[in-house]
Amino acid sequence: MDLIRHVVVFDAADVAAESAFWAAMLDGIVVDEDPRFHCVIDSQGNWLVGVQSAPDHVPPDWPDGEPQQVHVDFHVTDQAAAHRRAMDLGARLLQDATDPDSDHGHRVYADPAGHPFCLGWGHPSQEQLARFLATYGEAE
Repeated sequence: MDLIRHVVVFDAADVAAESAFWAAMLDGIVVDEDPRFHCVIDSQGNWLVGVQSAPDHVPPDWPDGEPQQVHVDFHVTDQAAAHRRAMDLGARLLQDATDPDSDHGHRVYADPAGHPFCLGWGHPSQEQLARFLATYGEAE
């Protein structure tokens, strides 16, 4: 399979609010030509998120209530700024980091429609991941 993109699509009762949240998180824009489905385009022009109308959407209640269908992890370089941005845009903090001042960790949030997502930091860089993948499986 030769992928040209991967898009995460969220269900939401309020398509406009959900897509506006993700557009602001990604410094992007909303393409809203269809009121039942919005596309979120990031600041580099990549289509990363879709939001589809689900009038009967029941938000997950992470971690022990209504089950989540999916969650998204975002790896960031400035966790404090990403945290402030998420909270300012209406995210709810579901689980704080054990030590927010650590050089690695993550926090769990819910977007306006209740979908859990994580902001993590200190995870491998693209270069570190490439080095790992270059040697992965050699010891077998």
